[in-house]
Amino acid sequence: MKRPELRLQTIALTAILIVIVTALSLVLGRYAAQARSPSDSWIQPREIPNTDVNPFGANFFLSREVEEWKRQRTVQMAREAGLGWAKQQFAWAEIEPLRKREFIDPVSGESSWAKFDDMVDMFRANGLQVIARLDLAPAWARPPDSREETPPQNFDDLGDFVYAFVEHFRGRVQYIQIWNEPNIYPEWGEQAVDPVAYTRMLQIAYTRAKEADPNVHVLSAPLAITLGEPHPEPGKWRSMPDLDYLSAMYEAGAGDYFDILSANAFGFDLPPEDAPDRDVLNFRRVELQREIMERNGDGGKAIWFNEYGWNAAPSSFSDEALIWERVSEKDQAEYTLRGIDFARREWPWAGVFNIWYFRQTGQQYSPDDAAFYFRMVDVDFTPRLVYDAVSDATASLYVASSGHFEETYPAVASDPEWQGAIAPEASGGELLQSDVPGASLTFAFQGHSVDLIARRGPEDGFLLVTLDGRNVAGLPVDAQGRSYLDLRAAEVQWQARVPLAAGLSTGQHVLRLTVADDSPAACNVDAFEVNAGQPPAFPLAPVAGLGVGLVAAIAGLVWDLRSRRRSKYF
Repeated sequence: MKRPELRLQTIALTAILIVIVTALSLVLGRYAAQARSPSDSWIQPREIPNTDVNPFGANFFLSREVEEWKRQRTVQMAREAGLGWAKQQFAWAEIEPLRKREFIDPVSGESSWAKFDDMVDMFRANGLQVIARLDLAPAWARPPDSREETPPQNFDDLGDFVYAFVEHFRGRVQYIQIWNEPNIYPEWGEQAVDPVAYTRMLQIAYTRAKEADPNVHVLSAPLAITLGEPHPEPGKWRSMPDLDYLSAMYEAGAGDYFDILSANAFGFDLPPEDAPDRDVLNFRRVELQREIMERNGDGGKAIWFNEYGWNAAPSSFSDEALIWERVSEKDQAEYTLRGIDFARREWPWAGVFNIWYFRQTGQQYSPDDAAFYFRMVDVDFTPRLVYDAVSDATASLYVASSGHFEETYPAVASDPEWQGAIAPEASGGELLQSDVPGASLTFAFQGHSVDLIARRGPEDGFLLVTLDGRNVAGLPVDAQGRSYLDLRAAEVQWQARVPLAAGLSTGQHVLRLTVADDSPAACNVDAFEVNAGQPPAFPLAPVAGLGVGLVAAIAGLVWDLRSRRRSKYF
């Protein structure tokens, strides 16, 4: 017969061991949960696609700049100011000037794409994404003796050009705008404006653009904000009120043929907080356009701003010439920041604000022209107050803090081999994907924990992962000793959360994700989440106490088992 007291002792020690392990797990689990819980300053996800972006962009006239060094310096200063976007006109008349499907410069006899290729590459090399404004029809496509702003006689010709443009710049230009301010007669060829005709043009252009690249984003033409000017013919408009024109576009079915609504937002002589009114032209007038979108079931789309800002003409400027009214240069700088700050707080649908404008070329606008006083930078590259204000404001955008950040956020920097892909199931409606081994992206953040939001599935691949240039603790390592993440799963998982690091030190960190050489498929990066709150104190005393108890219980159990082996039958 075995000694019963030894058996009872074993049971008791085992029970104590289970209790201690359970308590230790609870303490450590609670600590981990607190480390990942959102801080008080948590930035909530922006649910509308194309809104979690660098809001600072500007209009450029780079195609008109002859000297290479001036183009380089212009784009360099834009990068130094922290701008994320370059709004640039790509004139159809310059790219396809002589006849259909002939892309030859009539002066040089060389490809008409060449200068635009150089321009796009220059923007991209300086970290600016291009928003391409496509307008100005060539002479062969429009009525004889008509202006370049006149719409083409056959909208299919524009559709074919859009297809060629998107195909040519696939992967380099992912945002295109179809025409400009079609609700005013100067931009519609000095003829009565026609929202139904523009909608037909937009439909054809959108369809052809998506045929060339399903991931290209199509922006509608921004509408000039105006109270209107009737046409001599009854029932027609020389300039149609923007709100009426947008309503007419929706009635004609335009909602199905753009991804982002493009709008203008000038402040005139009013502060950005001034309330909207149908009879007033001001910054917040765009809220009335937003109401039209929502009434037509289009509230899931973003609004980007084609031209934005306040005019800082001198006080000596004649009232008759003040088309956009005027504010002081100091107010211009202040209002520009206040408007964007207001929008980021109050408008979950707001995306990019393209300031009108960065820098002109030569004497494009003379000092006698009110447009001269919108500039951020003088012709001689002297920065103005608005440039300095924007430079200060953008500094914080390139390091994320507590919150949810889409792959489009400026703290995410990627190699050109990473391309945006529209995916309604993804966080923010889009993700970054690459199947090119060695293609890297980085995420700069300040916080004590970081999670990756990604797509996982049977057709996803491997990412090499480093944090501050070192392997990430807790991840497996490959044969070369590099930490990696396997995104494969039996079934597709959208917005899958992958905790990467916690308990990080205070200060800035850089996460790098690289497509592995042996990755079996593309990798899809969706978003990041960071907790930058104060990390919870490690529960040293409870863990130490439970650890001592654990060691004692294990030692007691070992001794007890050995005693049982030595015991004899009576």
